[in-house]
Amino acid sequence: MTVLVCSDLDRTLIYSAAAFALDGPDETMPRLLCVEFYQGAPLSYVTETAAQTLEALARAATFVPTTTRTPEQYRRVHLLEKPPAYAICANGGHLLVDGVDDPAWSAEVRSQLDSACAPLTEVQNHLVNLGGEFVLKRRTASDLFAYTVVDRTALPAGWVEDLSGWCAERGWRTSLQGRKVYCLPASLTKSTAAAEVARRTGASRTLAAGDSLLDIDLLESADAAVRPAHGELHGAGWTSPATVVTASCGIIAGEEIAGRLLDLVTSE
Repeated sequence: MTVLVCSDLDRTLIYSAAAFALDGPDETMPRLLCVEFYQGAPLSYVTETAAQTLEALARAATFVPTTTRTPEQYRRVHLLEKPPAYAICANGGHLLVDGVDDPAWSAEVRSQLDSACAPLTEVQNHLVNLGGEFVLKRRTASDLFAYTVVDRTALPAGWVEDLSGWCAERGWRTSLQGRKVYCLPASLTKSTAAAEVARRTGASRTLAAGDSLLDIDLLESADAAVRPAHGELHGAGWTSPATVVTASCGIIAGEEIAGRLLDLVTSE
């Protein structure tokens, strides 16, 4: 039986130093492995235990990194000795097969979005018109969605909520993750891409992990799921009957998530 394991990356499996959350009185620094460098500097890490567990998971199941990162951003991450056969990027907008973008899938996604929501340019213009000194950067990703990098300490109360309401009226949704505020088409989902990978691999069971509002559809569509005790979903108190919450937070939660996923696969 083929088991599909679709997991978010940032703040689910991999962590920047700012997200380690190793500040408890009894916590000691675990042995870490850097899995991403950016502009020559180390950026993202896993614990060595998590790295070993993920290698075992990839041997026991079809492991699929499932991320909002663009393909270019995803390719900076080296999580396994042998890269996974499939990866879902841009929140489902890109499907990589052996590291190569599947053009037919990308074309199909874009065709569906054209009729499902307001165009990206309308959202971009709205973000520019909102202004705000707390907005540090404005970016687009794969010409599919937009995001802003903000100063969280200066972010006005209600700003994200107002933006969410505006976006919802136009078939878009928002997500606040760290310093980034994402605006994505509501129909651009990780679960749709995961279902396509399940079809291609013949998987009869799907497991998932994630920490943000953008992961809800993925977690809800899975047979069993895990989320960390931190992040956007934790802040919202979100859960589901099939979702387990980790006992730990930060990078140790990433280690726990890898272990729980492996346990779910090997207990079949």
